[in-house]
Amino acid sequence: MAAFTIAAGTGNWFSALALGVTLLKCLLIPTYHSTDFEVHRNWLAITHSLPISQWYYEATSEWTLDYPPFFAWFEYILSHVAKYFDQEMLNVRNLNYSSSRTLLFQRFSVIFMDVLFVYAVHECCKCIDGKKVGKELTEKPKFILSVLLLWNFGLLIVDHIHFQYNGFLFGLMLLSIARLFQRQGLPILSRLVLNSGGQAILLPRLTKVLGLQKRHMEGAFLFAVLLHFKHIYLYVAPAYGVYLLRSYCFTANKPDGSIRWNSFSFVRVISLGLVVFLVSALSLGPFLALNQLPQVFSRLFPFKRGLCHAYWAPNFWALYNALDKVLSVIGLKLKFLDPNNIPKASMTSGLVQQFQHTVLPSVTPLATLICTLIAILPSIFCLWFKPQGPRGFLRCLTLCALSSFMFGWHVHEKAILLAILPMSLLSVQKAGDASIFLILTTTGHYSLFPLLFTAPELPIKILLMLLFTIYSISSLKTLFRKEKPLFNWMETFYLLGLGPLEVCCEFVFPFTSWKVKYPFLPLLLTSVYCAVGITYAWFKLYVSVLIDPPVGKTKKQ
Repeated sequence: MAAFTIAAGTGNWFSALALGVTLLKCLLIPTYHSTDFEVHRNWLAITHSLPISQWYYEATSEWTLDYPPFFAWFEYILSHVAKYFDQEMLNVRNLNYSSSRTLLFQRFSVIFMDVLFVYAVHECCKCIDGKKVGKELTEKPKFILSVLLLWNFGLLIVDHIHFQYNGFLFGLMLLSIARLFQRQGLPILSRLVLNSGGQAILLPRLTKVLGLQKRHMEGAFLFAVLLHFKHIYLYVAPAYGVYLLRSYCFTANKPDGSIRWNSFSFVRVISLGLVVFLVSALSLGPFLALNQLPQVFSRLFPFKRGLCHAYWAPNFWALYNALDKVLSVIGLKLKFLDPNNIPKASMTSGLVQQFQHTVLPSVTPLATLICTLIAILPSIFCLWFKPQGPRGFLRCLTLCALSSFMFGWHVHEKAILLAILPMSLLSVQKAGDASIFLILTTTGHYSLFPLLFTAPELPIKILLMLLFTIYSISSLKTLFRKEKPLFNWMETFYLLGLGPLEVCCEFVFPFTSWKVKYPFLPLLLTSVYCAVGITYAWFKLYVSVLIDPPVGKTKKQ
């Protein structure tokens, strides 16, 4: 606390937070890393040693290149730095190659790229208003948000232990969000207006008089670039598309918040389309010229994989699969099912190929797409017909991410971060959003525990999660102390249940006879228990979005 007091006095508290988490990342360098470490090493080798025409065909390793072209070029650039560390890591045939220099290079490349994430968090903090300003630094919304993002437990273990490059990708997303809400010259204007004591009245007028425009084009450009780095961000593309059409292509609203249809700007639509087209042309153009687009897309969307990953992501399909298993067990006990007709492939065996359910109807990729679209549509409808400003966009974006996580095909458990991080921005603004955030983030973060299954990392993940969770709950409770409690008794009971679940899975189950007979049981219990919490948070957020009035009506009231 003393360090933050000193930092506050010099105005460098944000730098202190960023430096602190960077040092922690450095301490995590020797920890366990997953097969994703080899995945990215192989991509370094592919892009460095092979011509572009072979990037999406190379299959020496099972870890083939399956990210969009911008990420491939990113690996290509990294490879030209990597050769000064260890040339052998760039040999395509050196499968599962690892050396101390390779480890240091790949770990530090993730840490270095997080600079973009740090900058994006700083920009997002500028968008947070100062209505709830406490006397202490640690009670300020901007400080709390900075900690929730910079020290996010999920990002720390996924990127800096498990190993991935999510930090700079989320940095692009957060920066695009910040640009959508920032106006050119607004920080100086805000200070002038705040000093005058009339922000609510003067800010819109001064914005109109001075011709300040939100930076929609920058936000759209950054998101288009992001899509060509990692296509999982297609989950939230509907929110971006509808928001940009609603708030940028239509230039005026009626007093009640509804659209003035005659304010539609063809110039703005064309400019947005041009941005998307140029970014896509730069990314996919070389492969179009090589007549390789079908091959690229077959790598990006491998529908031959199964409904669920080896470890079930805690979503609707985890509950569906669990119910199918329960019904099959009951069916066998009551002799309603013939054991010879039950599929041998098991959802919990670690396999990811397609298979058939035993009792419930089997799920196809098309069925998951339809379910996802149905789940997303109400949030898109609200964003268009019940505009709630930046908060409405963030809630829609979160719901798109959550709905895709809940009903998507072959969803990875790490995808929950796509909902947790934007929800962090909402958590410091409204008590209701803070409550949903805490349930979602605590449950979602715990669902990542199976990623780190080695003994040395057990105390690390428990300690880091406890510290982050305790801080999140205590800081948001302090921020909203004048409002109703953030949790009801049922929510409190559920969250406390994560403790006994962890004790059973990590400390009791390994010493029981069930470990041999039912090795999948801890994963199943973790997935199903967390799926209940995430489903509840998704439903609670949806109810809040549907019943909240538009901005125009709120102001009238």
